[in-house]
Amino acid sequence: MSDELVVTEPEGTIVVPAATLAGLVARAVELVDGARVRRPRRSVDVEVAGGSATVTLELAVRYGAVLPEVATEVQERVARVVEKMCGVEVSRVDVTIEELVER
Repeated sequence: MSDELVVTEPEGTIVVPAATLAGLVARAVELVDGARVRRPRRSVDVEVAGGSATVTLELAVRYGAVLPEVATEVQERVARVVEKMCGVEVSRVDVTIEELVER
């Protein structure tokens, strides 16, 4: 299960719920041609500890796509989006390709 992100600033506290983090990751994956999160509510896990995040996700990838290329692009895109939008360093993005789909 994903962790919520809590950012404490002198002005107050910002909380990003786990479901919001999972949705952010799922949308980042959709930006990669031929990839989608397999089951968005169950296939994304974001763990936040010590100012760093680890993302684990399961993908469905279009049949015919070059799997290592798609997986690498997903890793890079997810890390960029989470770092930019949440201000937290992403230490790793673990990807499992669980399904091939026709599109």
